[in-house]
Amino acid sequence: MNKNEKFVITINRELGSGGRTVGRILAEKLGVPYYDKALAKPLEEKFNMDSEELERLKSDNLSWWESIKRVLVLGENAANSSDYYEEGKSDLVTSEAVLNAEKEILYSIAIEESCVIAGRSAFYVMNGFPNRLNVLIQASKEHRVNRLINKRGISEKEALKIIKDVDLSREEYLKNNAHTSRYDTRNYDLVIKMDGKTEEEAANVIMAFIG
Repeated sequence: MNKNEKFVITINRELGSGGRTVGRILAEKLGVPYYDKALAKPLEEKFNMDSEELERLKSDNLSWWESIKRVLVLGENAANSSDYYEEGKSDLVTSEAVLNAEKEILYSIAIEESCVIAGRSAFYVMNGFPNRLNVLIQASKEHRVNRLINKRGISEKEALKIIKDVDLSREEYLKNNAHTSRYDTRNYDLVIKMDGKTEEEAANVIMAFIG
């Protein structure tokens, strides 16, 4: 990746690893915008769905590429572009349409400005963008559990359940839709294990890798 040209850095991360914070610190160091859940807002507006509904759709054990397998009934204020409707059923939208909208949003951002994007399956969606760096932030189960306990004030049992559920959901989504595993290191240029590191130190590792 050439940081002197327009670039995109994608941060995929395990829940509880601190990857989102790493991405935010990295963006500050590079002087570029940082995006994560904020990307859901344009999707919510386009399809008149809240973020929870969108995440449920994305985590469903079905393929984004099978256009008729899954549809969501839209509200009366839903997007009116015919590109996002199943033919013959104007009140329905396919899951593929949501993915297409997400791709449009990510690419429109990347074309306009250099940025750091955490999550949103950006490493896969931005696969065709020429000047990019894909980073995976990982951590041991113990590290992740302790971070969730401290951050959310929950029990160890609750933290373990949340991690298990989120890991399964994210892995199924990528396997079904991108036909890859989030743990396949071939998807990334750099993999960082957070054990023994602060988020600042991890961001510095990425800065040193960029050069």
